[in-house]
Amino acid sequence: MPPPIVRIILYVRDIPKVAAFYQQHFGMVPQPTRWAGWLELAGPGGGCTLALHQAAKSQKSGAAVKIVFGVLDVDQFVVERKLEGLKFGAIHRREGFEFANAKDPAGNSISVSSRGLKPENQK
Repeated sequence: MPPPIVRIILYVRDIPKVAAFYQQHFGMVPQPTRWAGWLELAGPGGGCTLALHQAAKSQKSGAAVKIVFGVLDVDQFVVERKLEGLKFGAIHRREGFEFANAKDPAGNSISVSSRGLKPENQK
């Protein structure tokens, strides 16, 4: 059996600002830590955590990573978050699923997608 993904690490300059973004818009919860420059956030459904790591001055923020959050109703999620100040791009519709993209405060790509959450014949 292959090992599970246990965390995704984002290198960011402002950990509190990025943490607040994921808490507000995606319901993630900070986990206790004893290390400076490191904060892990757990999602409401469990699974892998999102670790925010203090970026070095020479390190580029917003690298080639995209975090995808699964939502059943992409349209509704995008409208609700727009009221909170999070702006997504266009909602893309494919056979059987939808998705929309945005950026977190550190410039990391994020997406919300219904892919794999709906039966194949349901739009």
